[in-house]
Amino acid sequence: MNRRDFLHTMSALSASLALPGARQLFAEATAPSGWRTFEVTTRIEVLKPSGPTRIWAPAALTAKTPFQRTVSNKFQAAGGSVEKVQRKTDGLGIISARFPEGVSPVLIVTSRVATKDYTVDLSHREEGSRASRDELNYFTRSTTLLPTDGIVKETAIEITKGATTDVDKARAIYQWIVENTARNPKTRGCGVGDIRFMLESKDLTGKCADLNALYVGLARAAGLPARDVYGIRVAKSELGYKSLGASTEKITKAQHCRAEAFIDGLGWTAMDPADVRKVMLEEPPGGLPLADDKVMSARKALFGASEGNWIAYNAGHDLTLPGAASPHIDFLMYPQAETANGRLDSLDADSFKYEITSREIAQNKA
Repeated sequence: MNRRDFLHTMSALSASLALPGARQLFAEATAPSGWRTFEVTTRIEVLKPSGPTRIWAPAALTAKTPFQRTVSNKFQAAGGSVEKVQRKTDGLGIISARFPEGVSPVLIVTSRVATKDYTVDLSHREEGSRASRDELNYFTRSTTLLPTDGIVKETAIEITKGATTDVDKARAIYQWIVENTARNPKTRGCGVGDIRFMLESKDLTGKCADLNALYVGLARAAGLPARDVYGIRVAKSELGYKSLGASTEKITKAQHCRAEAFIDGLGWTAMDPADVRKVMLEEPPGGLPLADDKVMSARKALFGASEGNWIAYNAGHDLTLPGAASPHIDFLMYPQAETANGRLDSLDADSFKYEITSREIAQNKA
């Protein structure tokens, strides 16, 4: 990612900084009808620093959407410098902190975000597009882990054979993912999303960053703009699924990405086949078949709709972190860090520690 692609919104050498992520949309104690407001706090610490240390954290989505409005992103980096960097094309916001040698590297990011349930009425189409041609082209491009040629293209053509509309294509790929993949509980984190390897090896297992990436890549190869949206679950699900929400205010391991496809006349539409597979594997009593009522309900609900117990970070792919010496990353959903010894493993608690908590501060479901 070229640094010039970013807008640097703030940089300073201070112990505590605050940056509004958007204009104040509503009073702190209230929320518009149907919206819920959450305060999400991420505390990141590098336990074994070596030389200058950098820490990066994803900021809550910088763009306003029908399902999310970021009220503020505030951050603290005692003894270090910190800035927020944005890339508008994919709603990417990065909190980037640098600590000199001898300083204990700790970054705290606090975001206030309003969310709501959002459903696209698939039966009601409007004339005209809700996205620019540049945006649609951007989300049909090939990336390192989302190629659109070779076996990906061949598979997409086969899946969408006979589909005549965008909705038909989107549904055909969604149903194929649900019926032909499986959630693998042993997958580290949320997975990697190397879709060419998945198809060539015929290993169609993984977690959300694998299964929903497969959806996105196949959709793009079929000519349908699509994107992964990376984020985190902040509250329990109110749809009746224990597996589709955060069980406590500690959400350190609640990261989740979902897919969106752009359907002409409908706009960006949520698709989450990976969560259907999560329901099958994890929803009590576990190991549910496709024909189970709970699975069938989830399968229907997660095509064209999303629940407001999750906040989005960004839809970025192939990212170079600001000031990083190490190679690019495929996506930014977990905090990242780098010392003089190189990039740290963000899932390794022995050298890299972080905790994420969420609390609901306002709700209005009238």
